[in-house]
Amino acid sequence: MSDTKDDPLKKLKAQLSALPDATVRERMIALGFWPPGEPLPADPIDEANARAALESGRARLLAQAGTAENPEKALRRERIRRLRESQKRRTLRKLERENEKKARRAAWDAEKAGRIVDAGEGVSAGLAQTGSNADQLTGLGLPVVHDASELAERLGLSLSQLRFLTYHRRGATLVHYHRFGIPKKTGGIRAISAPKPALARAQRWVLAQVLDKLEVRAPAHGFVRHRSIVTNAAPHVGRRVVLNLDLESFFPTVGFRRVKGLFRKLGYAEQVATLLALLCTEPPRVEARLDGKRLWIALGQRVLPQGACTSPAITNAICRRLDARLSGLAKHFGFTYTRYADDLTFSGDDRGRVGRLLGCVRKVVTSEGFREHGDKTHVMGSGRRQEVTGVVVNQKLSTARDERRALRAMLHNVARRGLAAENRDGHADFASYLRGRVAFACMVDPSLEPVLRPALDRALARG
Repeated sequence: MSDTKDDPLKKLKAQLSALPDATVRERMIALGFWPPGEPLPADPIDEANARAALESGRARLLAQAGTAENPEKALRRERIRRLRESQKRRTLRKLERENEKKARRAAWDAEKAGRIVDAGEGVSAGLAQTGSNADQLTGLGLPVVHDASELAERLGLSLSQLRFLTYHRRGATLVHYHRFGIPKKTGGIRAISAPKPALARAQRWVLAQVLDKLEVRAPAHGFVRHRSIVTNAAPHVGRRVVLNLDLESFFPTVGFRRVKGLFRKLGYAEQVATLLALLCTEPPRVEARLDGKRLWIALGQRVLPQGACTSPAITNAICRRLDARLSGLAKHFGFTYTRYADDLTFSGDDRGRVGRLLGCVRKVVTSEGFREHGDKTHVMGSGRRQEVTGVVVNQKLSTARDERRALRAMLHNVARRGLAAENRDGHADFASYLRGRVAFACMVDPSLEPVLRPALDRALARG
């Protein structure tokens, strides 16, 4: 401001800029700055265009200002606009998320349709691992199966059927076993879990195609082709001392993890081994009612059921190390060792070493994850009847003398009075019962056949 006051020229320019063009021309002529007859020059083109644009914008703003709404109303309208835009964005994002969720669900369903991704609580670890050791399986003569789909195909099942047979539930409304009890010889009830038809067929395939092809070492005689209680008893004939031990809860001692480990050791992938182990195990269950529904509640972990055709072969395979250790131990003490399922038998001629042998055997049995049935441990000298799995072994293989006498008396009485009169225990098929008794006695001691076979013929002829 001070510069304008001090400079007359600047002051004049400021005054002129506020005047119209005609007035400016008159003032410039009067002051001698402009020739009287010469008009003012035109503005440059770019300056004229810029001025025109500014004037147009000014006019538009003036028009808007003249028709502007109430500021509060305009603010409300702006808020509503922003709210609608926000709602629209949220709706679009929600729709995108739902579409992504549907796509993931569809992909997951497609994946589940092609493989088993969950087998139940506590048993599903490793299901993602496929691809078995083909060379190892082929070397063992076992079927090469890489994943659940191939296993289902080998079993003649769909993947959903295999999933149904193997899925583990703590509380199930439907189970794959019939449960019942049978009396034990020594008293009490033996719990039997018999597989229903669909599971039984799958287990028979596992037994025939996998388990029966595994090598069974010499000490094991139970449930082995061409071996029996007779072959189990034969190595102990004529020894000065016989030691018998029984393993308590033999099948239930072998749990799911050990069975799965067996199939993994053979070369099967984690997924295949898991499913094979699930086919061959089942937890003990009790029937209960909940909210009016019948449930079968698991009482523990999955174990080998007594009643499945696969259980004996699996225990023979799992007991290979036990048998090897006990065989070596028996050899060290100068004894012979055999095993028929859960019956362990040692025989030798040095009675003084039985105590030390028994102590070592107990340590091995415990370290291998089994338990001794203390009430069934017996040390039998040659001065008393020595029995191995029901066969007398004192001097030769034979049945007990009282059993032979009872059988001959029964056959004689049937021949005299008939089957019905002698069927005092109410056998459903008494004739078949007699045939079985005679066949067993002759299998143990073939020298009895010339006596017992004719007696049986006479009894059955009487009817």
